[in-house]
This record gives sequence, C-alpha cells and structure tokens, in this order.
Amino acid sequence: MISTLTRTWSAIIFDLDGTITDSAPAITNALARTFTVLGRPVPADAELLAYVGPPLLAAFREYAGMTPEEAAEAVAVYRADDQGKHLLDTAIFPGVAGLLERIHAAKIPMAVATSKTQHNAIAVLEHFDLAQYFTAIVGSTDTETRSSKADVVAEALERLAAAGADLSQPVMVGDRRYDAEGAAAHGVPAILVEWGYGSPSEAAEATATVYSADTLGKMLLG
Repeated sequence: MISTLTRTWSAIIFDLDGTITDSAPAITNALARTFTVLGRPVPADAELLAYVGPPLLAAFREYAGMTPEEAAEAVAVYRADDQGKHLLDTAIFPGVAGLLERIHAAKIPMAVATSKTQHNAIAVLEHFDLAQYFTAIVGSTDTETRSSKADVVAEALERLAAAGADLSQPVMVGDRRYDAEGAAAHGVPAILVEWGYGSPSEAAEATATVYSADTLGKMLLG
C-alpha cells in the first residue's frame, strides 16, 4: 500500500456511509431496534459499528452468526425501520461537499456505489443537495438481488459507461475493506478515507489512504 498517488482519474466512484456521510448513529440505532424486534440481545455500540459499510446480509451472518434465512429476516426488519424518520439523522463529513463540487466543476464524472438501498441513498443525497453532482447513484436493491459491493460497483461502472464516461482510469473512494474488495473485483484501485468506520487493518486492502478531505482532493484533482 502507498499513501499518495499521482494520476489523472477519468471517473470516480464514491461509497456513501462513512465516506460522504457520517451516518453511523442512524444506522446503529436502527440495528439496535432490529435486534430488539428479533428478540436477540443488542450488541454493544462498538460491535454495531462493524455493521456500517458491508452488505447487510453478509454483516448479519458474519457478525451475528445468523443463518442465511435469519439474515434475510433481519435485513427485512432493518429495511422497514431504516426507511422511516431516522433516515436523515446523518451529516456530511467536513470538506466533502466542497470537494464534490470541485470534482464536478472539473468535469470528472462521478457515481455513488453504496450498500444502502438505492432509494435511501438518493433520498439522503437529495436532502443535502449533493445528488446533482453524480452521473449515477447505485445502491443495493430492496430484495438484496444486488447486494455485494462488487455487484454494486459493477452497476455503477455500467451506468457511467452508458452515460459516456471515460472508464480508462477509474478509482473508488471508500472507508471499508468491502469498498476496496468490491472495486478490485473490476480492476479498479481504491482510496480509503481514515475518517470513516474502517479499522487500520483494512487499509491494507487499499491502493492508498487519506486522512482529510483536503488530502483526498489533492489525490483526486492534483
């Protein structure tokens, strides 16, 4: 892994939770309510934070030890809660909105590839007036037919290509190893941000890491 890159990127794909938005409180609170509805012990806050970022089906199986059927039920309960009034209990990380505006002004096409459901991702980005900057906003489907990060990134790349974007030098920006792995499945390098929800060990999966929006801007725009 290297900490800096010098490259002209032709397209940029952003993760949402932990990269653009500080949404952990809303997500962990919804998870706590989900475990309560399911009649399961509610994990500690630090344990719930691990669920922020990865596909939910995988997270419930990996972290809660659920069977595929139990995980599917948990996702359904979570989705019903997540679409409610708590969806917008979130904030934009410092400097990120300005960076998105600058990238858009530089005419570099951008997409969002998130494990959040697509309609919720659109709702959040529209609420903060950020949807205008993205050529495509791609999330998981309600039925989890598109759930893995690799599948979400694939759809984002397809929509960028359909819009005429140059995909000769794409890059993924995220905060968890799932972002790096999902991008790597398509030969796309990944930059992980340190202000998100990933652990230091996850940085090993990235092409580079950054500690601030200013540093990210220099890496993306030169």
